[in-house]
Amino acid sequence: MSINIQYGAGLCGPSNWRNFDSSPMLRLQRMPLLNLLPLARRGAPYPKTVVYGDVVKGLPVDSGSADLAYCSHTLEHLSLGDCRIALKETFRILKPGGSFRAVLPDIRFICRQYLDSCDTDPAAALKFIRDTHMGLEETPYGIEKLRRLFSRSFHLWMWDYPAMSAELTTAGFVSVRRAQFGDSAYKDFSEVESLHRWEGALGFEALKPNA
Repeated sequence: MSINIQYGAGLCGPSNWRNFDSSPMLRLQRMPLLNLLPLARRGAPYPKTVVYGDVVKGLPVDSGSADLAYCSHTLEHLSLGDCRIALKETFRILKPGGSFRAVLPDIRFICRQYLDSCDTDPAAALKFIRDTHMGLEETPYGIEKLRRLFSRSFHLWMWDYPAMSAELTTAGFVSVRRAQFGDSAYKDFSEVESLHRWEGALGFEALKPNA
């Protein structure tokens, strides 16, 4: 049986994957008594198949043990430096020949949408900032300010395919390719992929070289 690792899993936790997420909300929901606070009940509960694990600090996974690794809309929530650490950590846990597949927002797609509409749509700039998740519409106060401490909804670094491909190559991956929803030869990826998260997004697949 293959060992499949998903990080940044959120509410997606298929049983034959090891699913990790580093959200502070997950930790809050798993703490006795604190999980009864209204703040902990504002979001959907994390499945029991999702456990705490931070790919930047290091996942509790043996080196060279995973057949597949996956993350969905996770890398854009990391700083540039932390994203590079995450790619190296993904490389570490994979077996030689193991596959890493991911999807994240495509800054080139978002920019093209903006440029195509900015001359005719006065709200184009607002949509651009909303789509990049790099701005605040309102200053948070009260419980909303507290909730944001337990949320990682902001995007810290955006990517297009050439930039991400270069980072993957630097991290040691080979056979880097742009991917589309459902096009992997490894069928287990279908258990963690959702079509709506791939629409207008940047997907890729890459391999750890064989020893």
